[in-house]
Amino acid sequence: MMKTVLSLLVSAALLTACATAPTPKDMSAFKAAKPTSLLVLPPLNETPDPDATNGVLAQITLPLAESGYYVMPVSLVSETLRQNGMQTPHDMHQIAVPKLRDVFGADAVVYITVKQYGTKYMVLASDTVVAVEARVVDLRSGQELWSGKASAASSEEGGSNQQGLVGLLVKALVEQVVNSASDRSFPVAGRAVNRLIVHPQLGLPAGPRKPVPAS
Repeated sequence: MMKTVLSLLVSAALLTACATAPTPKDMSAFKAAKPTSLLVLPPLNETPDPDATNGVLAQITLPLAESGYYVMPVSLVSETLRQNGMQTPHDMHQIAVPKLRDVFGADAVVYITVKQYGTKYMVLASDTVVAVEARVVDLRSGQELWSGKASAASSEEGGSNQQGLVGLLVKALVEQVVNSASDRSFPVAGRAVNRLIVHPQLGLPAGPRKPVPAS
């Protein structure tokens, strides 16, 4: 009887793991292309928050660089495009791939879209959510090499809910004051971008400059 119970528990655990484990991406095209340098265009903003583009763009260089890629300076790229008549991220995302290659000389371009960015206020709580999507396109062939999406929320930080009604109301009031006085979305965007790039199964493959851990 005990063996049967243990067998059922093991089977259930395996089924749960299989149900929740993400499906690995096909990285064959990416590995064949072997990009070493990346051009990041200012993200498209599909949210009402005007800070979404800059909030995400400011966070993208570090995880890409730590993953082993040379990243073209994002502020220099943005300014270069604006000086040449491309005033919005939408305009920049419409530039032909061969033209981007000619101007910047990078191996691949990173297109990012911000799907959510900001804080939702409720009576007893508020939650700041950032959701992003991205894809990498080879500037030499025009082939899409990788795509992904990720999100993060301030509610992940946790905290006790055993505060009573008065405590929850006070907490909600404090959160609204803090969120109004600062960009609460910015650190949340950092977590979302980091998940997008460095997720062990779904993130970007390691680049040629990624340090090899000492044995």
